[in-house]
Amino acid sequence: MKSLVKINSMAANDPAFLVSKAEERYSGRLDEIAERIFSDREKRIVMLAGPSASGKTTTAGLIASRLESRGAKAFTVSLDDFYHDQRDAILDENGKPDYETVNALDIALIDSCLEDIIKNGTTRLPHFDFVSGRRSGFSDPITLGKDDVLIVEGIHALNPAITDSLPNENLMKLYVSVSSRIADEDGDVLMSKRDLRFVRRLVRDYYHRASSVERTYDLWGSVQRGEDKYIFPYSHLAAEKIDSLHAYEPCVFRALAVPMLSGVGSGSEWYDEAQMMIERLERFEPLPVDVIPENSLLREFMD
Repeated sequence: MKSLVKINSMAANDPAFLVSKAEERYSGRLDEIAERIFSDREKRIVMLAGPSASGKTTTAGLIASRLESRGAKAFTVSLDDFYHDQRDAILDENGKPDYETVNALDIALIDSCLEDIIKNGTTRLPHFDFVSGRRSGFSDPITLGKDDVLIVEGIHALNPAITDSLPNENLMKLYVSVSSRIADEDGDVLMSKRDLRFVRRLVRDYYHRASSVERTYDLWGSVQRGEDKYIFPYSHLAAEKIDSLHAYEPCVFRALAVPMLSGVGSGSEWYDEAQMMIERLERFEPLPVDVIPENSLLREFMD
């Protein structure tokens, strides 16, 4: 558990050290994992799972760059590209498309592509067009050499519905999430793991999807139910786990998230939730956004 007191002290007195320490911790962990993958030539496919706003996309890219610096070619693919067409979407109990279930993905196609890579070293990957809600086509063939790796990232990447048909000796299973909480002066939890990921998602939804705070709150309940049912039960299957928390992130996200949350009116069903989150974030020493390095995982939620 991280300490609010220590974070605020470093943010006030030596913010550069606070930032560099957090970045170096995360970067060093990725170095260790990339070396493990590279040293095991049987691991042709890396399965990287994690809940919403855990940093899967950036983590996959940074592991890929580390493998390439070691002489391997690394391809990355998102399981989001394997969604069924929207017209074929599975509906939840309210009659709305359920994008949290593993069955929202074309599991047969996933298995076919990954089996092709393992057996033949080549495959073509689908592309999903989220504007039209349908698959728009397939990539040119990708080919893996003997030292090359395919990194598959997505919330369901460790789900046995996907991995059980594949030879385990060819898979490296990873799990990334915010795995630390932040405690206040009395040792009580100030920001839970989910709180920290919610703030990330709030910022990302605003910058990337022009989504309102209320919309993020509206979706968060189903996101959490999906995590409890489809993601957390399989996290123990990972050979390596990555804590993506950067201790200084609440100090930076405070300046971004508080104005967004302040826009939630008193008539909104989310007003009380928004006010509580504002109170928590305002307990952190503020830091300007420009302290975030350009290659930081935190940029995934802003740029």
